[in-house]
Amino acid sequence: MGTVLAGARHDLTDAQWQLLEPLLPAVSGRGRPRTGTWRQLIDGIRWRVRSGTPWRDVPERYGSWQSIYGLFRRWQRDGTWAAILAGLQQLGDAAGLICWDVSVDSTLVRAHQHAAGARRDPASQVEPPGAEPVDHALGRSRGGWTTTLHLACEQGRKPLSMVITAGHRGDSPQFVRVLERIRVRRPGRGRPRTRPDRVLADKAYSSRANRAYLRRRGIRATIPTKRDQQAHRRKRGSRGGRSPRFDPDIYRQRHAVEASINLHKQNRAVATRYEKLALRYEATTHIAGINIWLRRLVNTR
Repeated sequence: MGTVLAGARHDLTDAQWQLLEPLLPAVSGRGRPRTGTWRQLIDGIRWRVRSGTPWRDVPERYGSWQSIYGLFRRWQRDGTWAAILAGLQQLGDAAGLICWDVSVDSTLVRAHQHAAGARRDPASQVEPPGAEPVDHALGRSRGGWTTTLHLACEQGRKPLSMVITAGHRGDSPQFVRVLERIRVRRPGRGRPRTRPDRVLADKAYSSRANRAYLRRRGIRATIPTKRDQQAHRRKRGSRGGRSPRFDPDIYRQRHAVEASINLHKQNRAVATRYEKLALRYEATTHIAGINIWLRRLVNTR
């Protein structure tokens, strides 16, 4: 009876690879030949995201660490990781696995000391990473150097969009940006779906601008009102208008985003930021999201 190495127990199954392989970019045939198969290299990348180790410490069974990191970096630059995640979302929507009651929240991620020291001008690199933020999405907060991961997910805990900002940035200003990044393609032609049926969020997102945005797009909101906002409305009397409708029973469904954050942080390279560049860390969160979608899609087949 064959055995599986303890470190390889989370490698891609045949069913997962069957879903993932058609979403990979076509092989151009140019450049140096790969030292390992794509499945082998991708498993090496997934192992590193899950374990959070330095790239040089990825086990040799996945190939050379230079090839593994090179593929991770190349697919970050050309947007392949984001495209794979979008492809899995499309498959999930076609299978009826997306509940369009979307929950939004954020989580603070502690930055490791290795995350410091990025170049001030990444565009001058031999291989520029892309539109890197000036602050590299690193900011001072009570926990020291931190990054904030803003997340929107559906009720099955599967991610629909992500935004990376510095740790000291507020949640509410990123609300619209997170929702604008939801783009789930549909089979065949036509526009991708971008509008949830309902959005659930905590009182940190209870601003006049956010509610106006949701009303303008015809999206129902389940967001509690802050006490100071309630007091201000009562103080104005009849001019204060009615309080927004709030259903506490529906609000309980917001636990989905908390559970989704926990699923993401089961990957140590997501729970602690080691990457110097925000774009590299964003690609790491995309890989964590890909893993979540693969598990859900295979388990429901």
